Amino acid sequence: MKLRLDLQYFSQEKTEEATPKKKQETRDKGQVPKSTDINTALILLSVFLFMFVYGRVLGEHLYETMQVVFQEYIQWEVNESTIPAIFQELAIETGLVIAPIMLIALVVGAGASMLQVGFLFAPESIKFKPSKINPLSGAKRIFSLRALVEFLKSMLKITLVGVLAFTIIWLNLDSLLFLSQKSVADGFGEIARLTGIIGVCVALLLLFLAIPDYLYQRHDHEKQIKMSKQDVKDENKKMEGDPQIKSKRRKQQQEMAMQRMMQEVPQADVVITNPTHFAIALSYDEDKMAAPKITAKGADFVAYRIKTLAKKNDVVLVENKYLARSLYYQADIDDEVPEELFKAVAEVLAYVYRLKNQLV
Repeated sequence: MKLRLDLQYFSQEKTEEATPKKKQETRDKGQVPKSTDINTALILLSVFLFMFVYGRVLGEHLYETMQVVFQEYIQWEVNESTIPAIFQELAIETGLVIAPIMLIALVVGAGASMLQVGFLFAPESIKFKPSKINPLSGAKRIFSLRALVEFLKSMLKITLVGVLAFTIIWLNLDSLLFLSQKSVADGFGEIARLTGIIGVCVALLLLFLAIPDYLYQRHDHEKQIKMSKQDVKDENKKMEGDPQIKSKRRKQQQEMAMQRMMQEVPQADVVITNPTHFAIALSYDEDKMAAPKITAKGADFVAYRIKTLAKKNDVVLVENKYLARSLYYQADIDDEVPEELFKAVAEVLAYVYRLKNQLV
């Protein structure tokens, strides 16, 4: 009894790699290995690089907007018609400034996700599931090993980012101390430059840290979807019992067998025909074979294909209704000619050899 329980336990232990079918099912559910740190790092890097290139244009646009606000709008009478007009104009101008940045973030974020998991549409992942609001399930997630790893990762990132930002500020401390002696424009430019440097360096640091995180996510995902030996057996039984899969597999096997058979027709010595219903290709090498061998056979359409291919490759066709019918029903492909048909086949081969000698 104990041995049976032990065997049952080991059969349920998830030690086997997930099958392709299981991997596809989890992918369809939206369960894929993905590091959000890669998305964050690439978005941050692209936005700050964009600001380096396009920042002056955005700054000038904001400066002109502020000029209009403090020179024109301040003189307007405050009433029910002017306030909506002011807010509408400011919303449009703000949108023109923010839109390029948001577009860059959107494109890079989508590209980073596709880089990791490819194109994936999984509506099942956003379906409502009671387990997501179950307090017990939530507590298990909070106090799980995965949560601990995520906490340690977050603390490591906060520490490294803080050290990096402090180092950059410390190296540029002299220029920051002289900001009070600079004009507003020069001071703003210095702060913007320093902020951009910190942003790019932090993005590169996060991208560097995201690589091991992505590898860990892949490892953790593979571990999560592992299957037990019993799961693999059940899936194999289900796959083998599916009529559609059986039919598809049988069709593939038939197509492969047909292709191999047709490849043998050009090397045949003779094709014996019915002449319309059957066609049987024979090959004989006296040094390697004890008797002639059937390399291809077929009825109706398959027979037509064999005869067409034989004619195309100058293989001799011999009409013999009785022999063609007998070979078709009494022997399979790769079988030797039945002993009772030796004499009839020998006469056909002798005729073929004489015909070839005459042509030579």
